Amino acid sequence: MQERDFRALPAGGLYAITDGPRDDLLLAADGALRGGAALLQYRDKSGDATRRLAEATALVAACHGYGVPLIVNDDVELAVAAGADGVHVGENDQSVGAARARLGPHAIVGASCYDSLTRARELAAAGASYLAFGAFFPSPTKPHARRALPALLRDARSLGVPLVAIGGITPDNARPLIDAGADFIAAISGIFAGGDIAAQARRYSELFTK
Repeated sequence: MQERDFRALPAGGLYAITDGPRDDLLLAADGALRGGAALLQYRDKSGDATRRLAEATALVAACHGYGVPLIVNDDVELAVAAGADGVHVGENDQSVGAARARLGPHAIVGASCYDSLTRARELAAAGASYLAFGAFFPSPTKPHARRALPALLRDARSLGVPLVAIGGITPDNARPLIDAGADFIAAISGIFAGGDIAAQARRYSELFTK
């Protein structure tokens, strides 16, 4: 039986992004995966390298158990060490080209475009696997993030690269973004901030099946 390559980007759906550090990270991530997350990103800005490697490695195994790729936020070397399927880079991180050179030609390398179609064009040309835009709504994770409008998603469709919408998105306000062209809806606090994580994730996931 041929081993599956998890580095293939799914067609679309919920992109769950963890809100670590948290003691119940693996349990919380399992809830998001049970709720139908198509992608999971490990996001932890702390400096505990030993814990972060252990957690990222465990999340790779957990994600693969559900047939889902694991993306590491910002840290290319952590992605390599943990055996992750890809990395997400922002404007102050390594370039898309450098990340792909380190991770290999088939890795998922996503990139933040914020509110800029010009940046999106540049990143698409550089070989980004997906382009993330936002924040579309006020975000508790990044309250001062630049704001993007749904029209940006419509304009970016011509780039031919999968699009991610992020920033304050809930199951109740996500539909116009999907209709505008978002292939993935990314959520952090909307999933992990409290309550039944699997149920919250399922509400997002069901937006892509209706």
